[in-house]
Amino acid sequence: MPRVKIKRRKFVMPSKYILLIMSILCVGMMILTFTTDIVVKPLSIVSGYVLVPFQEGISEVGMWFTKRSDELKQLRDVMAENEALQAKIDELSIENSNLLQDKYELTKLRELYELDEKYEEYEKVGARVIGKDPGNWFSVFLIDKGSSDGIEVNMNVMAGSGLVGIVTQVGTNWATVRTVIDDASNVSAMVLSTSDRLVVTGDLQLMESGVIRFAQLKDEDDSVVKGDQIVTSNISDKFLPGITIGYINEINTDSNNLTKSGTIAPIVDFDHLDVVLVVKQLKQQKE
Repeated sequence: MPRVKIKRRKFVMPSKYILLIMSILCVGMMILTFTTDIVVKPLSIVSGYVLVPFQEGISEVGMWFTKRSDELKQLRDVMAENEALQAKIDELSIENSNLLQDKYELTKLRELYELDEKYEEYEKVGARVIGKDPGNWFSVFLIDKGSSDGIEVNMNVMAGSGLVGIVTQVGTNWATVRTVIDDASNVSAMVLSTSDRLVVTGDLQLMESGVIRFAQLKDEDDSVVKGDQIVTSNISDKFLPGITIGYINEINTDSNNLTKSGTIAPIVDFDHLDVVLVVKQLKQQKE
């Protein structure tokens, strides 16, 4: 026989009754809370074991995030301050570099002024070094003045406290200068204190020791000594007389026992040349 399904009716309480019951329970709990400790104590116990640790954990997490946020803000402030300080340092470095450059320029100009005053009988023009031959020394270099400025071949060039060299080539706005330390240089000179004559020759290899050669010194009285000043002589066919070349560094008697030779420490710094004075007067004109 087929089985007959019996439908059971579900009991459904109307919502208004549920609301009424819940209201009554809430009111009852409120009354018990205000009149007794029956409800408060169990809730306090439960919250003590559950809520308090949870709240403490949340508080610690909050404090950690707050601390990290403060540290990040401080880090951003420090980074911003460092950037501002670095910008200030860069600015001061540029200013300091400019001041040092100005000081260097002032020193060079003062040297040229003093040199100009020392040889005031000669008309001169200032020029800047704009190029040089390869190597450590300024043996041959270019200046930014030429024929348009009155520069001519064989004009003497000075810097620092004395003779640099002589003009060898001239263009419209440039000129080439060969210095006294160049291997191809020969200068008729004399000892200032005795007027004894000698020849100063360039030697770039020897210049690595800071000196150049001199030879053919006739010093029969042995009066020339180390430290004596050497200047251009009045019998030179290209160099004006009385311009300082340097000072005797070493002196020796030659094998012929008639002449002496040795080395001279140039008065000009041929490792650092940037401004010079060109004497606008030729030796032939002076004579």
